[in-house]
Amino acid sequence: MVGLGPKHPPSRKGSMHDVPQNLLQQIKDFEERFTVDQATLKKIVAHFVKELEKGLTVEGGNIPMNVTWVLGFPDGNEQGTFLALDMGGTNLRVCEITLTDAKGAFDITQSKYKMPEELRTGTAEELWEYIADCLQQFIEFHHEDENLTKLPLGFTFSYPATQDYIDHGVLQRWTKGFDIDGVEGEDVVPPLEAILKKRGLPIKVAALINDTTGTLIASSYTDSDMKIGCIFGTGVNAAYMEDVGSVPKLAHMGLPADMPVAINCEYGAFDNERIVLPLTKYDEIIDRDSPRPGQQAFEKMTAGLYLGEIFRLALVDILDSHPGLIFKEQDTSKLRKPYLLDASFLANIEEDPYENLTESLELFERELNIRPTQPELEMVRRLAELIGTRAARLSACGVAAICTKKNIESCHVGADGSVFTKYPHFKARGAQALREILDWAPEEKDKVTIMAAEDGSGVGAALIAALTLKRVKAGNLAGIRNMDDMKTLL
Repeated sequence: MVGLGPKHPPSRKGSMHDVPQNLLQQIKDFEERFTVDQATLKKIVAHFVKELEKGLTVEGGNIPMNVTWVLGFPDGNEQGTFLALDMGGTNLRVCEITLTDAKGAFDITQSKYKMPEELRTGTAEELWEYIADCLQQFIEFHHEDENLTKLPLGFTFSYPATQDYIDHGVLQRWTKGFDIDGVEGEDVVPPLEAILKKRGLPIKVAALINDTTGTLIASSYTDSDMKIGCIFGTGVNAAYMEDVGSVPKLAHMGLPADMPVAINCEYGAFDNERIVLPLTKYDEIIDRDSPRPGQQAFEKMTAGLYLGEIFRLALVDILDSHPGLIFKEQDTSKLRKPYLLDASFLANIEEDPYENLTESLELFERELNIRPTQPELEMVRRLAELIGTRAARLSACGVAAICTKKNIESCHVGADGSVFTKYPHFKARGAQALREILDWAPEEKDKVTIMAAEDGSGVGAALIAALTLKRVKAGNLAGIRNMDDMKTLL
């Protein structure tokens, strides 16, 4: 039996001696399928480094390694007032952020607006009108009767976009359930600016950013040891600072080789050829039945969107391959509904503190109309632990690959996203995987520490707007399109 070893975070004391042999065999099968040992982690990271490097070349690869045109970290002395617009999947958030004269300090005022469901499949004009409505409401409420000059806006647009300039971005494809005609393949900045101008709003887009890049910059503003920004949530991604000389696809621009530029990896697409990832048959089913088979291989094994579905497929597999082994003479029809369970279902099972797993029993009854026996509860508990542990260990591979590529021996990593902040033991399991991959001695403290990030899509967006204006003032105009407009913000 392949175990997880004593170094993994302790769980509540189970009573496996009460589990019958046929269920113990099932647990053993799951352990063999889902356990990712040290050798496999190292193999994944070696391939990951090659894929990161390939993405920086002209030919590219699975991982896009998008150039963001954020050229350098903040130094903590940035000042001024900036707007931040965060267009997420569910909410639209508008923030006003004042970077104060105290180093690394800021004040924030914010409002949240619900994205109407019909907007997701509406028209482009309706989308931009709605965003302008929210910005107008915010300005009118917080700056009533003030005569404002132009406010620089950092726009967090967390959808895959190609950026040749920091103040521009062409939407590659909609995600998060959006499907608005006439936006894919287009620059999203001009239509927003046109509607702001029509309404006479004193707002100019200074930077279009991804939330991962924002996380990197916001975290580094308050912590100079922060070198990587990560999202572990519905999706997975990371951003880090690269030297222009190490980005062959920028060679034609003649920029200084030592100039830093933030790279938005978009590495959910790592190993789409499935060379090193330890896929189970459940991962194969998820990919086959997804809207885009063959894409986002890494994301489908690690992101919050898929963890509950992996768990559900594993239980359905037992029902179909060993009839009568579990949930005997119970109605299991609800369990057969795809994506009925999300990552919080597994998190709740793992957090159940009771020896007899009372909370897990209630969860199964409430969500699935199934009443598992005590041995069945022990099995589902172990299955949840295995899936959660695999996700955390694989997630650490992306961080380890960036550290390996950049020869970073020690740093802080700013992380955001629901899986990182809410899934039990995720942080500790990821830390343990980093120890194994990077070969730290047992007595050494963690050299690469993943910690909760600052607000990347709010504070990060404002900071990137501030950094952009700072370099316009200094005459560094690389990756800026509307230079004259930018100068009006100074």
